[in-house]
Amino acid sequence: MKPALALTVAVLALAACGKAPTPASPTPASTALASTLVQAELLPRERIWDGVVEAVHEATLSAQTRGRVLELPFDVNDYVQAGAVVVRFTDVEQQSGRRRAEAGLSAARATLAEAEADHQRITEVYAKKLVAKAQLDQTTARRDSAKAAVAAASAAVREAGEQVDYTVIRAPYSGILTARLVKVGETVQPGQPLVSGLSMAQLRVNVEVPQSEISAIRAHAQAAVVLDDGRRIVADKLVIFPFADAQTHSFKLRLELPEAETGLQPGMTVKAAFKLGEQAQLRVAESTLVRRGELTGVYVIDADRVVLRQLRLGHAEADRVSVLSGLEAGERIANDPAAAAAYLRAGRQRSPQ
Repeated sequence: MKPALALTVAVLALAACGKAPTPASPTPASTALASTLVQAELLPRERIWDGVVEAVHEATLSAQTRGRVLELPFDVNDYVQAGAVVVRFTDVEQQSGRRRAEAGLSAARATLAEAEADHQRITEVYAKKLVAKAQLDQTTARRDSAKAAVAAASAAVREAGEQVDYTVIRAPYSGILTARLVKVGETVQPGQPLVSGLSMAQLRVNVEVPQSEISAIRAHAQAAVVLDDGRRIVADKLVIFPFADAQTHSFKLRLELPEAETGLQPGMTVKAAFKLGEQAQLRVAESTLVRRGELTGVYVIDADRVVLRQLRLGHAEADRVSVLSGLEAGERIANDPAAAAAYLRAGRQRSPQ
């Protein structure tokens, strides 16, 4: 081999050894990342107003007999089971009245027994034509009068028994004691308030809405309470009062809530959403969202590019969130924000410096 040719071959061999390997082509984003095509859904068009929670069962118990307060077993904010004693009076006067009534009933029954015996005897004698008809009529009247006296005495015993029962006040339903209006040792009269309470088992929400929206609300009759965490409590029943306030020109509405654990308490303010119609709207899964401080967005896959897009969101329901702006129907978003972020970082590392 000639020296010049040998030198050329050596130079080419060295150049081949020092050449860097060709980098592999990156996998397209549409193939590397799992994604979802965003489509418009027909969703309810709603308006939200503030409402106030109240208990369906709320009452103040009053005295039905005269007496002195002997016992107040429960304090304010205590939970009371249905049928539990909440107030107890002294019952000396009532027990004495019941005993008098029972004694009167015994006397009336004795008189009736005597009158029935006389009537039976005179009836037998009259059958033999030994007494006048007038005497039979007198014994019949005494017997009937004695029966009426027994009936009156029985009613008096029942009334006296009720007066005894009135000395023990029991809770009509399970709930929370909200007020004690008397003290132990205090003498009360019939009609005087004693304690107040409410039941937490069944709640409702009162809302006032403008008259301009009442026709649409009445047409759809669907409402729900929106909680702070995004959960919704669908009302069992929507009651629309048939008249408006003359000063505010607003209608009062009442949402009857289901008997379930909701975390709501009487007196709280909540958001009440009412269906006014339907509209096409975009929704995305909560798991696709990226939250960084005040920024909320999704990774949009556009051809082979991945872009973090900021969104303006509406209300959430279950694991789905309404999108007010930032996305359009037909766009594709990454299902896993972490995987999309890793894809972007890998792409920046592959880019030439």
